[in-house]
Amino acid sequence: MNNAVEINLINFLSIYLLLVIVGLIMKKCKIKQTNLLLIASVRMTFQLVIAGYILMYILGNPSPILIVSYVLIMSAFAIHRILSVNKGLNKKFKLIIAMSICVSRISIIAFFIIVVIKQSIFNPQYTIPISGMIIGNAMTGISLAVKSFMSKIKDSKLQIEVLLNQGATPKNILLPMVNSSIETALLPTINSMIGMGVVSLPGMMTGQILSGELPSTAILYQITITICIASVVCLSVFLSLYLGYKTLYNKDNQFCV
Repeated sequence: MNNAVEINLINFLSIYLLLVIVGLIMKKCKIKQTNLLLIASVRMTFQLVIAGYILMYILGNPSPILIVSYVLIMSAFAIHRILSVNKGLNKKFKLIIAMSICVSRISIIAFFIIVVIKQSIFNPQYTIPISGMIIGNAMTGISLAVKSFMSKIKDSKLQIEVLLNQGATPKNILLPMVNSSIETALLPTINSMIGMGVVSLPGMMTGQILSGELPSTAILYQITITICIASVVCLSVFLSLYLGYKTLYNKDNQFCV
């Protein structure tokens, strides 16, 4: 198979014309996030360029310290992003979210690299890109779950008051909201899995095919990483909410929200 066709700078810059179209549509529809689209596209470009050069150095000079540092930076950014879009959480809830993303990330990544593909955990060719996919999806899942959960609490304040007055415990009130929020967070991943191979060819598989890998190899990698992503989203969201919701009330069953 042929390797991927190189894109020259002029052809590359032409892709930004599509963002102009998106921006015009958003402006026409009076969507307030038009400026955010510009900021996001600029940040994405610079971040990927910088990440590319850093990865070139790490791949050329593989070192456990560099690999661990890079993965920790990714995790720290993911945690910061989750907390920045879910303000108002107490300190214990924040710590639980950070712990959840770290525990789920380490366990799933280690299982994939050591058990499935039988490589060293300090092999940057596998550890860094796999970590990026897993941490990114965990970040999205937790953000969605926590936002959904806190919104349900905010929208149900009156109902919660009534239930408390009738003798219901905070646990009985919050658990259905926790379960519903977990379902909300898992739906995008499940829908993506349902459509793979029919509606879409996912990124990892497409990238491997473009780089010249056999489709059979790309398929196996995509199936394994997709299951890893579903697992890390489920585990991180479950730990975040099932441990986090308990910080919203004290031992006397009084809400601390």
